[in-house]
Amino acid sequence: MPASPSAKIRANVPIPLSEKAIATRFVSFSGLNDDKEHIAIIYGSPEQQEAPLIRIHSECLTGDVFGSQRCDCGEQLHEAQRIMSAEGGVLLYLRQEGRGIGLYNKLDAYALQDTGVDTYTANEMLGFAHDQRDFTPAIDMLKALGLKRIRLLSNNPHKADDLVKAGIEVTERVQTGVYVNQYNAEYLKAKVDQQDHSITLKQN
Repeated sequence: MPASPSAKIRANVPIPLSEKAIATRFVSFSGLNDDKEHIAIIYGSPEQQEAPLIRIHSECLTGDVFGSQRCDCGEQLHEAQRIMSAEGGVLLYLRQEGRGIGLYNKLDAYALQDTGVDTYTANEMLGFAHDQRDFTPAIDMLKALGLKRIRLLSNNPHKADDLVKAGIEVTERVQTGVYVNQYNAEYLKAKVDQQDHSITLKQN
């Protein structure tokens, strides 16, 4: 999807997330090219940092809100919030549930995974690509915020590649923690084997 040079900040609203945390603001945007309500959560004053920490996080209702153990999304989100509450940064929350296939299709994919296929094969069986997310809105949001030199909190090398191709300088890719359990071990292994995610899993 092409970038949207018309992307602009729509609202910039202080929303305290914790009495003890650094000041936080929620920023909405107009002119994003997919017409979804993506949001940026600003921790502190990242615009004053040489290369602020950025987390591009795709929405995961089951993990982020309800604590699903079938993925590591919730743990990664909460880790980013802890780090940024201490040192500042920007959390870009993208409304791209289930790697872009939507919540209902994600649940259908889970049902297929329960028959023994991996997360990427399940998407293919439903007629989708391995990963249907588009990080162009995140790029447009960063540019609208005036952030063109960043550190990226991610295990996904493809996110960094997309940012660099769009003119965002990624000075460092900071790996997240490894949050493996009995329910998501195969899911994380597929990320490593098929998408080269930087996750170190213990060998049995």
